[in-house]
Amino acid sequence: MTLSKQELIDLHYAKCLLENPGLAAKLTNTIGVPLERGFAMLPERWSDTIGDVTARSIERALKVALSTLDARPALTSSERFHKFAVAATGAGGGAFGLPALAVELPISTTIMLRSIADVARSEGENISTAETKVACVEVFALGGRTEGDDALESAYFATRAALARAVSEAASHIAQKGLSSRSAPALVRLVSQIGSRFGVAVSEKAAAQAIPILGAAGGALVNTLFIDHFQGMARGHFIVRRLERAYDSETIHHEYAKLSTDR
Repeated sequence: MTLSKQELIDLHYAKCLLENPGLAAKLTNTIGVPLERGFAMLPERWSDTIGDVTARSIERALKVALSTLDARPALTSSERFHKFAVAATGAGGGAFGLPALAVELPISTTIMLRSIADVARSEGENISTAETKVACVEVFALGGRTEGDDALESAYFATRAALARAVSEAASHIAQKGLSSRSAPALVRLVSQIGSRFGVAVSEKAAAQAIPILGAAGGALVNTLFIDHFQGMARGHFIVRRLERAYDSETIHHEYAKLSTDR
């Protein structure tokens, strides 16, 4: 089976979203200040704080956000509404500085995951299924590499391959027992693996917000870029999954590899 012209256009759009410059580049280009300056302002042992906050944020989002979105199919998603909501939380975080991140991030992550689920629904996903719930959370791990990824593979497919076992086990657990038992090994592994990758983006966000000139308005801007980045990852991810449902993962992977990332 061969993809139609429109399906190839959709796949090209997905690849442009998933493989083009990540959050750090977007933040630097927008605020006009190198993120290295912000990283230098972060307190010692900040990496420990990031790990704790990101894990709690993903756990809370997994429990709260996906249970509040209507599972009926939809042709469109409300990205703009969720951007406004996350920008408001960012303004508060920017006003009170880095200590507010532990309070602001779980709220922002919950709103973002609800937006991701909204995007999934608009691409034909049934968000009442365990598989789709886990695929929504998986989006937080997309858009960046770790040292263990295959340098010759796309960042997107490398991340999916690295998470494949944890995603499968978590989806099976949720299908059988729901989200109530969050201490189950399958869910702990998923949160840990996604949290380590999401933590990179959170560190970049924290570094941007640490730059003194930004303040409350800057916090809102950083959060808007933050959610916009993951909304893009979600759109690309669920376009790929839609095409995989119509064909198969091997065919879509092969066609994806042949496409450029030129817009």
